[in-house]
Amino acid sequence: MNRDSLGDDIRARLQALDPVSIELGDESALHAGHAGAASGGGHFRLSITSPAFSGQGKVARHRMVYAALGDLMRGPIHALAIDARAPGESG
Repeated sequence: MNRDSLGDDIRARLQALDPVSIELGDESALHAGHAGAASGGGHFRLSITSPAFSGQGKVARHRMVYAALGDLMRGPIHALAIDARAPGESG
């Protein structure tokens, strides 16, 4: 799976969380030489805002993202930095 189609797949799967915004960055090039990058694993940074996160703590939000991504977290995604917020929350 190439990086572009992987990014498209990640965005498509995150639609299960009914997001109002998704920003996904591929940081794989920053990890050249890292063991995960050598095997083709992608390093991504995700910023996602969804009403599904309202009333949920950070760990629960991350688990929701992992559940939406399913098997991608055990394969093509090697690392994922997550910023998950409910609408109206600031950073």
